[in-house]
Amino acid sequence: MPASPAHSGAADRKTKPAEYRVEISYAKNLSDAPLDGRMYLLISKDEKQEPRFGTSFFASSQEIFGVDVDGLAGGAAATFDRSTLGYPTKSLADVPAGDYYVQGLLNIYETFHRADGHTLKLPMDHGEGQQWNSKPGNLFSKPQKLHVDYAGGGVLRIELTEKIPPIEPAKDTKYVKHLRIQSELLSKFWGRPMEMGAIVLLPEGFDEHPGAHYPLMVLQGHFSHDLFGGIGFRSEPPTDDLKGFEHLAAEYSYKFYQDWTSGRMPRMLVLEIQHPTPYYDDSYAVNTANVGPYGDAITQELIPAVEKKFRGIGQGWARGVYGGSTGGWESLASQVFYPDFYNGAWVFCPDPVDFRSYMLVNIYEDKNAFHSDGPWMQIPRPLARTPDDAILATTEAEVRYEAVLGSHGRSTEQLDIFQAVFGPVGEDGYPKPIWDPLTGEIDHSVAAYWREHSDIRYILERDWKTLGPKLVGKLHIKVGTRDTFYLDNAVRRLEKFLMSTNDPYFAGDFEYGPHLPHCFSGDAHMPVKPDDPYQATLYGWLTVNQRILPQAAAWMEKTAPEGADVKSWKY
Repeated sequence: MPASPAHSGAADRKTKPAEYRVEISYAKNLSDAPLDGRMYLLISKDEKQEPRFGTSFFASSQEIFGVDVDGLAGGAAATFDRSTLGYPTKSLADVPAGDYYVQGLLNIYETFHRADGHTLKLPMDHGEGQQWNSKPGNLFSKPQKLHVDYAGGGVLRIELTEKIPPIEPAKDTKYVKHLRIQSELLSKFWGRPMEMGAIVLLPEGFDEHPGAHYPLMVLQGHFSHDLFGGIGFRSEPPTDDLKGFEHLAAEYSYKFYQDWTSGRMPRMLVLEIQHPTPYYDDSYAVNTANVGPYGDAITQELIPAVEKKFRGIGQGWARGVYGGSTGGWESLASQVFYPDFYNGAWVFCPDPVDFRSYMLVNIYEDKNAFHSDGPWMQIPRPLARTPDDAILATTEAEVRYEAVLGSHGRSTEQLDIFQAVFGPVGEDGYPKPIWDPLTGEIDHSVAAYWREHSDIRYILERDWKTLGPKLVGKLHIKVGTRDTFYLDNAVRRLEKFLMSTNDPYFAGDFEYGPHLPHCFSGDAHMPVKPDDPYQATLYGWLTVNQRILPQAAAWMEKTAPEGADVKSWKY
């Protein structure tokens, strides 16, 4: 990062205002109209990467401050002062005086006139998976090495002169195809055209067997620009220039390619769904008050379009769903909320499936999310840990980080999407908070809404008489016993209920990875570093398709109704 000239961005010593502030504007040529959004001030000690790529809710995060802008014209400034909320340092006044790499960025919002009558300003995805620091169209400044000194007073001025370019669409290959559809359901809800994408892995012999129809496996998870995040299906062996993880991933990706194209794998369609929303890189695949009817859009619009175009069997017995973390919750929720549409869910390290264990918060009984209270002291609630239980982050830290990234639940981060998916609409049209973002005080009326609409364990127990017969043998759940985000606690609560079921018994299974972190998917063997729990979990993901797809195909064949097509896809 080049250092700026001595006068560039320097504090204005002529007026000497009483309070130090930072003003960020954007060049007039970058937009013909005023812009809405969230302006970020980024301050970093790391000279090896741009400040915009250095933030997170972990202790390693560089500094970020955020303010909303409404109708900001080119040349006008967004102001940051001691009252502006920051992370990790809470106030600009507390940043130690010194030379830092400084950068500004504007995450641009669009206006949505939603069908429920609310008008909202939100950040739309532009093919990057809701990454504000790389979102096409967002404006930013080149990093400068500047002197920050709150006690010295004055004004530090920064101008955004750059615009992030569009992302080139992924290209079709013989085996991997891409499809986009405009959803009528989502477009009506959001008051503007809304699309979903499909990345489809075709079986070997698809073109040579035009009479074959195939079962469908839906892979749920975070937004992916291409199949399996661009890794996992490699047609060439790894090259010598690849080292470490890249070489390992290439090796196993090529192995899956060989297995897929040689006939060693069942001939199925694998569908990876792209469904980023204005709140996150993923919709959570269910119908919700804040995000819209994504569950119906997926099952009524996208999947039928994929099955029609790529000769899917198109019947419930011939569909399964699998995924981890966000995709784990989605896989379980898809099977539970659409029990006849899918015939099996392979669920790995799911996001909270019982809100009595919302990480380490019981949203129904606890008074505060940030700490547990004793008569004389408060104990901070952890949010993330290592496999040996060292604390990586607290709930309060994550909440403040998200509050800096976006007000009204617009951070596009994890806790805010939970709030948007699980909760009701607030009076202002944005998601009603589950807790006060500054104090952590829980709103138990919102928690009650969460329970009735999204607490999967509660819903299963409440509705087992009608749901149970449709789920027998379909639920397969895996999690590490040292899940990074304590997600194993909720899984154990779910297991306790499902193991107690009768008339019918759920007849599924649970698997726990001893001392393994997020995101265990089964098969903890790791030949490279056998004592490294992270490597063991990673290895499981590099082999997940070879392990799960044959199980799913065998179950589909076993449970297929009389007269079903169990032969055309076996050639």
